Amino acid sequence: MSEKETDDKVFKALSSPIRRGLLDALRNNPQLTGELCARFASLNRCTVMQHLSVLEAAGLVVTKRTGRQRWNYLNAIPIKRIHDRWIGAYASEAVHLLGRMKTQMERASERQVDAL
Repeated sequence: MSEKETDDKVFKALSSPIRRGLLDALRNNPQLTGELCARFASLNRCTVMQHLSVLEAAGLVVTKRTGRQRWNYLNAIPIKRIHDRWIGAYASEAVHLLGRMKTQMERASERQVDAL
């Protein structure tokens, strides 16, 4: 699968508030599918499973079966790849600008103290 196709799947997966909610639920620890269904009680199990399938196809969720239990794990690597591609360069420049601004403010403050 090409990088474009992979990115398209990730963007499609992230476009749904329900899927973003599922990812939020998995942020701190893996959960069983039944736990996720309980958390999203307004949806039936089939709908939750369909959303999890989209997340899994995009590589954002990794599943592991243990007997009859299905554990769902967040895989943040695709999000990091998108961050690095689309945001990382801008964030790096912003951090650099903040560093320069801090230095300039410290120098100006030193000059004011020296003037007293």
